[in-house]
Amino acid sequence: PLVLYDGTCGLCAKAVQWILRHERDHVIWFAPLQGPTAALARQRYPQIPTSVESVIYIAEGRAYLRSKALTHAARHLEAPWRWLHALRWLPGFVLDLGYRVVAAVRYRLWGRADACQLASPAVRRRFLP
Repeated sequence: PLVLYDGTCGLCAKAVQWILRHERDHVIWFAPLQGPTAALARQRYPQIPTSVESVIYIAEGRAYLRSKALTHAARHLEAPWRWLHALRWLPGFVLDLGYRVVAAVRYRLWGRADACQLASPAVRRRFLP
């Protein structure tokens, strides 16, 4: 699985670090939406926006956007966080109400990130350009 995130968003950088701390099976790869990995993903999955207001989760031949990306990625987390995976059955428009509000103010509240903090070479290898 691959998570595409806004590489300049402070909240997004913190969220990636949080996932790394709570990930159960350590299989998720990460790449910024501004990079070449995301550009290649957009060729295969045209529903991925060129803007950076959405997190994307790609797995098993499908791309999930916004809150659906978060609920599907939750399957890789430790309990109790992985239980959020059950929310994937709720309609996206319901889950996205809160997601869009946070996305609209994320730079104002959490600022911009210049670089992501990476702890070890094993973690660094999981980040694609």
